[in-house]
Amino acid sequence: MKFFIDTANLNEIKEAHDMGILDGVTTNPSLMAKEGITGQDNILQHYINICNIVDGPVSAEVIATDFEGMVKEGEVLAALHKNIVVKIPMIAEGLKAIKYFSQKGIKTNCTLIFSAGQALVAAKAGATFISPFLGRLDDVSTDGLQLIEQIRIIYDNYAFDTEILAASVRHPMHIINCASIGADVMTGPLSAIKALVKHPLTDIGLQQFLADHAKGNK
Repeated sequence: MKFFIDTANLNEIKEAHDMGILDGVTTNPSLMAKEGITGQDNILQHYINICNIVDGPVSAEVIATDFEGMVKEGEVLAALHKNIVVKIPMIAEGLKAIKYFSQKGIKTNCTLIFSAGQALVAAKAGATFISPFLGRLDDVSTDGLQLIEQIRIIYDNYAFDTEILAASVRHPMHIINCASIGADVMTGPLSAIKALVKHPLTDIGLQQFLADHAKGNK
C-alpha cells in the first residue's frame, strides 16, 4: 500500500519523508489556503517545492470546471514537474479532460468520488488514480469502506489499471481497514500516519528494557 500525505505543509511533508514511508502528496485549494499560499505564481512554485521533497506523485488540482479550462490549467500544472498528477473533479467535463490527458500521457487523479458508478466511469476514461472520500461518506452515515471494497471488486473484475486512492482518511483504523480491503493508496494527515507507530505495549516494553539495562550497568 502506498502512503500519500494530504497536506500543503512543507514541514509535515519533510517529516513524513524522513520517516521513510512517504510515497506521494495530495493537495487541494483548501489545503493551500490553510498554509497561506495564495496567488497563481505562489501556488505553482509551492507545487515545485513539494516535488523537490518527495520523489513520487504530487496531485495538483485544477480550479476550472469546463473542459477547455481544465485542459489549459492541467497542461500548466503537468509542465511544472514530471511527478505532477493533475487532479480533476468527477463531473462530465472532467471525464472529457481525463480522457484527453490520458491520451497525452499525463497522469490524473479523479477526485470527489462518492459512488461505485463514478469510480467505474473514471477508470473507463483513463484516470490514473480515483479518490473515494472515505471520511466524508462516514460523516453522512454511509459506509465509506464498503464503497472502497465494491470499487476493488469492480476494478479486479475488469483488470482496470486505475489505482484506488482512499482519501479523506481521518484516523489509523481507516488506514488499516483500507489496507485490508485492497486500496492501492491512502492519503491522510500526518497525525493518522504517526498514530500507526504508537502502541502502549511497545512503550511499556521499551521502558522495561531500558530499566533492566540501567540496573545491570550501574
